[in-house]
Amino acid sequence: MDSLICSLYLYPISECNSATKVSRGILFVPRADSRRPYRRKLELPKNLRYPRRTKLPPDFHTGLRNVEELVPCDAPQSDSESSAVDYSEKGINNDSNDGNVVWESDEIEAISSLFRGRVPQKPGKLNRERPLPLPIPHKLRPLGLPTPKKHLRTDLSSSVRQPISNHIYKNPTFLIGLAREIKTLPLEDNVSMVLNQWARFLRKGSLSLTVRELGHMGLPERALHVFCWAQNQPHLFPDDRILASTVEVLARVDELKMPFDLDKFIDLASQGVYEGMVRGLTKGGNLKLAWKLISAAMDGKRMLDAGVYAKLILELGKNPDKRILVMPLLEELAKREDLQLTQQDCTAIMKICIKVGKFDVVEALYNWFKKFSGVPSVVMYTTLIHSRYSEKRYREAMDIVWEMEASNCLFDLPAYRVVIKLFVALNDLSRAARYFSKLKESGFSPTVDIYRELIKIYVVSGRLAKCKEVCREAEMAGLHLDKQTQLLLLQLEL
Repeated sequence: MDSLICSLYLYPISECNSATKVSRGILFVPRADSRRPYRRKLELPKNLRYPRRTKLPPDFHTGLRNVEELVPCDAPQSDSESSAVDYSEKGINNDSNDGNVVWESDEIEAISSLFRGRVPQKPGKLNRERPLPLPIPHKLRPLGLPTPKKHLRTDLSSSVRQPISNHIYKNPTFLIGLAREIKTLPLEDNVSMVLNQWARFLRKGSLSLTVRELGHMGLPERALHVFCWAQNQPHLFPDDRILASTVEVLARVDELKMPFDLDKFIDLASQGVYEGMVRGLTKGGNLKLAWKLISAAMDGKRMLDAGVYAKLILELGKNPDKRILVMPLLEELAKREDLQLTQQDCTAIMKICIKVGKFDVVEALYNWFKKFSGVPSVVMYTTLIHSRYSEKRYREAMDIVWEMEASNCLFDLPAYRVVIKLFVALNDLSRAARYFSKLKESGFSPTVDIYRELIKIYVVSGRLAKCKEVCREAEMAGLHLDKQTQLLLLQLEL
């Protein structure tokens, strides 16, 4: 334990190494085994050294603190409280005597009520709704876009895991490429030189597109060779799709040997082979045999594709002597409840019906297509306008023109030609001239019949200068007007 020895001297003390402190003649000498004690510096606590907020400002209205004490209450008061009240009242009286404001009892009551409870609010909607926070711009996405997903299975990632045969056996680019490679082969080489290296990647139905492409290239013999090669492959044959494509290609070039017993073929042939036969005969121009097969199918209650009927109707309608055969086919299509026609087939049937004079069928097909298929094309609109023009229903044809304008349908040259003919029939010179200008602005070159129709309406209006201008423009375009139009101009000049 440390200790200190204190000595008192009346004379000066010499220097001593062991002395540590001298104060007023008192010498403090530590012991050898003692240690210097740790003395902690006195500091303020942290909450006083670093205050978080400034102190409250001083209250300058000390006289208003005892307002509530001035209010009389029924509870008994002690002597100290009563003296405080008396003192405050005396202070108030003294202030009033000095000329200051005197507080009345009702005023004191009103002021004290402010400190007692909640201030009554105005009548109305007490619970105010907070407005929603403003959206953060960088977290917004434009409207109409889907929500992004972090884990997407793209077609590329899913297709990489599939075997190569799934990429090839139904790829049109690859199958058409096979047909092009077969086309480049010398005549003495067999198609097996191209097909053997891809045989393990092919599936049933794959080579049907290759056979049809060879038919479009004008190589029916090569198409037959591909079919014969497929017959020797157990995993590719039997297959009705390649058989139907081969039959269609051979029937188109009239190289198909028909069986002797046609009725037996009709009974045994599958749906695809039967339709392929009719399509090939129709495209090849053998309409008699195609009609015979269609008639046998109708008699046997065999349902063929509506496109087969449409193609045959189109070919029969081109020949005026065979247009009478169109009506049974139209009646057969009308019986079907689930009629399925493409827009091209529907428009082709409408054109043939105009030639036959069946305008009601044209209107029925147009209404059916709008109801079940969608928006008509410019070709269908033009066909319907021509149908109503041929039936001399000019005002109803104008409705279709306004419908085309409302749907922002772009006019082509046949559409301009039919519309100008319609305006000439209505004797509407301004619209005919406006659509003639729009035709040239669209980059089309007017035909002879368009110039003839314009000259006709200018002659009716008595505008000789315009007639000469249109004739001069037609001559500069290299077109020659017919004799009837030239005679009409001569009569106008006379």
